[in-house]
Amino acid sequence: MNLLALYCTHQTTSLAVRERLAFATSERLVTGYAAMKQRFPETEIVILSTCNRVELYVARRSDAEPMTPPMLAQFLSEFHDLPLDDFVGELRAATGSEAVRHLFEVISSLDSMVLGEPQIVNQVREAYRVAEAQGACGPIIHALFQGAIRTSSRVRTETRLAEGKVSIASVAVGDFAKSIFDHFDDKLVLVIGAGEMAEETLRYLKDEGVREIVVVNRSPERAQRVAAEWGGRAVPWSELNTWLGQADVIVSTTGADKPIVDASLFKQVRAAAAGRTAFILDLGAPRDFDTNVGDLNDVFLYDIDSLKKTCEANRKARVREIDKARKLIDEEAAKFMAEYYHRASGEVVSRLM
Repeated sequence: MNLLALYCTHQTTSLAVRERLAFATSERLVTGYAAMKQRFPETEIVILSTCNRVELYVARRSDAEPMTPPMLAQFLSEFHDLPLDDFVGELRAATGSEAVRHLFEVISSLDSMVLGEPQIVNQVREAYRVAEAQGACGPIIHALFQGAIRTSSRVRTETRLAEGKVSIASVAVGDFAKSIFDHFDDKLVLVIGAGEMAEETLRYLKDEGVREIVVVNRSPERAQRVAAEWGGRAVPWSELNTWLGQADVIVSTTGADKPIVDASLFKQVRAAAAGRTAFILDLGAPRDFDTNVGDLNDVFLYDIDSLKKTCEANRKARVREIDKARKLIDEEAAKFMAEYYHRASGEVVSRLM
């Protein structure tokens, strides 16, 4: 099978490297597909880029020249203008049936920071949708990702992997924010950006009864949509600094290429709020807040990697379900491979007739 997955994840690679390899914006992602299609013609492609992982899935006909990890690594180096030596040692690769199994484990959340979190299913679905929209899919990728979606459904319905508090957002609010604030009914929440993870975090904060929600986004339409859905209000991007100075809880996930807030700026805008706690949940990859912001007084800054220890504790509570989930994944992977080789043998017979 001419299938290759090249990837880096929160388990293998630091956030500093992942954010430099990320296809952080929709424009960057579209450009990435165009560049890959030009570089690797007659190749089926899916790019999965999230806060916790950057993964490339590529497939070719069995009789075509195989893709290799060095080929994809060199592409990433050139596309992101990043020296190969800075990241190549942190990449992982899987081919054939191992690539199938890897994707099935990813979408089933066995490879997630929080075991059982549901967001990865939507992220894989969206990656597949975008690839299809960019004309990058073919019969192998279609079968692979449809099989992955089917597998994740079985894992969620036939195991208890998805029970309880399982998403990054729920851990961030339930374990981190609640350890800092006794209550939320007097708290102002500022949301910067309007991504899926920000909205999931809002859901948990809303359940805690926050006083007010303010949404700021470079796209006024997106800000208004999120604000309307969660009972908040949208404000112009030009007012960002004003609300940074007033917020008690800040949730940021903009997808910007570099930090939008540094320590100097944050200290300045918080001058009038001296002594008041600021809880910042930076869900961006790349990060939206410079790490030095966390060194300021009364500031609690958490990024994706900060959640890792707590997430690992949650994994242990669900470890008894992992073996059951893996058995289901084994079944689905074996089924996929059998169907693939059945189709492939049929194609060979057709070509010989």
